[in-house]
Amino acid sequence: MKAALCEAFAPLDALRIAEVAAPALAPGHVLIDVHAAGVNFPDGLIVQGRYQTRPPLPFVPGAELAGVVAAVGEGVEGFAPGDRIAAFSGTGGFAEQATVPAAQIYHLPDGVDFTAGGLLITHGTSYHALKDRAALRPGETLLVLGAGGGVGLAAVELGAIMGARVIAAASTEEKLALARSRGAAETILYSQQDLREAVKALTDGRGVDVVYDPVGGAMSIAAVKALAWGGRHLVVGFAGGDIPQIPANLLLLKSASSIGVLWGNSVRAEPTPHARNIADLFGWLADGRIRPAVDRVFPLDQVVAALEHVMERRAQGKVILAVRPGSEDVR
Repeated sequence: MKAALCEAFAPLDALRIAEVAAPALAPGHVLIDVHAAGVNFPDGLIVQGRYQTRPPLPFVPGAELAGVVAAVGEGVEGFAPGDRIAAFSGTGGFAEQATVPAAQIYHLPDGVDFTAGGLLITHGTSYHALKDRAALRPGETLLVLGAGGGVGLAAVELGAIMGARVIAAASTEEKLALARSRGAAETILYSQQDLREAVKALTDGRGVDVVYDPVGGAMSIAAVKALAWGGRHLVVGFAGGDIPQIPANLLLLKSASSIGVLWGNSVRAEPTPHARNIADLFGWLADGRIRPAVDRVFPLDQVVAALEHVMERRAQGKVILAVRPGSEDVR
């Protein structure tokens, strides 16, 4: 089968498309014919050796996918060949076939296409962050940094569904327009506006209840300063490149908290509540309440270009890899 193969932790252009053996089907796992895979910022970090964890070399990157069940391993219940599914794979998604533990696989609702393979990490992370980690309540104010990217845009959309007043912050007017189309009540162009002062103006000096922060760096410090009393700062990632050193006195003075969000590890540790979260998301997707924005679809042999598009922060919404021959139309 064809796969994107990472043979060393190196720049993105070291990835190559190779013919590799199909993955062995272990007990408790499902073999999947992959049709589409989501392309995420952590995928690019992993292949460069810059992520929190490093898979054994060589490996196939790709943390989420959608496709059709080809076979089920010993002990697997609830899945059968021919089922349309989405899965959190961790690695292995950028290939024509992948094996995934059954606990990390979810049935696709009728009428939902394979682009749902790009929903698990963005919307799964954001829903887990807002619901489980921040306990976001209706009527609260949510500030979303990086609101034009995959997880940021998902947080805007879900925050609005959950009844929050959403303030979207991004670097371009185009990204802010997309955020407004997904439910943002207010926007901040932080390439031209001071984040803390803009939040003050939009909240009459009170600050925000929750900050969704996939950016890091100096932006995190400004966002923590913009928290209201009892506010919660969600540490989702560091797309800006720098890991912030948040002064503890900023949290002390506002009785605030800074909360880590690592969705992939929490899925493995607590699969049952995450399955309920995915059921919520797929229900909203089937009902049209959430509308994941697909920025571009790349074929498998353009995996490097797809990763560069995400890593250089050019994507407005989700980037999808069409994996199997003839699967370019994954909608």
